Amino acid sequence: MFRIRIATKKDADLIYFLALQVFPATYKEILSPEQLEYMMEQMYAPANTLRMMDEGQVYLIMSKDGENCGYASVEQHDADLFHLQKIYVLPAFQGYGAGKFLFEAVLKYIRKIHPSPFTMELNVNRYNKAIHFYKRMGMTIDREGDFSIGNGYYMNDYIMKLKQPHQNPLPAQFSRSRFR
Repeated sequence: MFRIRIATKKDADLIYFLALQVFPATYKEILSPEQLEYMMEQMYAPANTLRMMDEGQVYLIMSKDGENCGYASVEQHDADLFHLQKIYVLPAFQGYGAGKFLFEAVLKYIRKIHPSPFTMELNVNRYNKAIHFYKRMGMTIDREGDFSIGNGYYMNDYIMKLKQPHQNPLPAQFSRSRFR
């Protein structure tokens, strides 16, 4: 059984440990070893993770039977816009519903803190196989961009989005349309 918990600042080293396992495996065929090393430092060095937490990113840690197996981070960008910054599942846990569970946990977290309609966006490398997963989760490609991340490197991404409607607090059998 998968479980989700909100990460604390004490988890910065754990997030780095998980990223060391999944990030290079995900991008080894897309990015150069030098760019991978640069991005690991920029995105996952514990001090940078702590800074991102201070700037508003909320990290979720996923585990199965007590073993940490994935993580995600989400950040509110606008009144009704959230950005899924990161979502990764360790390779050994891929293909067993872990990604779907983690993705749905992010949506559940957003709905908990923001019960109004919202849009969730994410950037995904245009050559990342995960694009198909995001489409299965209901996301669509909205636009694309090439974003400088420093040191002469760029992220060549699609920006995908998912619109979430207002959450009706009434069960379906009591929908407002039945009371008109």
